[in-house]
Amino acid sequence: MDIRSIGIFLLAGLCEIGGGYLVWLFLREGKPWWYALLGALILISYGVVATWQEAGFAKVYATYGGIFIVMSILWAMYFDNFKPDKFDILGAGIALIGVLIIYYAPRS
Repeated sequence: MDIRSIGIFLLAGLCEIGGGYLVWLFLREGKPWWYALLGALILISYGVVATWQEAGFAKVYATYGGIFIVMSILWAMYFDNFKPDKFDILGAGIALIGVLIIYYAPRS
């Protein structure tokens, strides 16, 4: 596993989840308009950060999907007091294992 690629996945996740969360707060909870603007700018940065990965589009976005699942649950636990149940944890774990195989399994 490559620490650089993991860092990029985590940064991309923070950009997408953080940006999306700000837009969510604007639309669903009546926060000021600048929440949406800042959220949109952060979401754009997600698109840029994802391109820093070495692998191709399909592999990067497939892997990011599983990482996004785990990060979304962690985000909701911290910011929304979400309490995952055993199925949330099991599903996230299965997704994470799957994408780690997709991205990091040695190819011959």
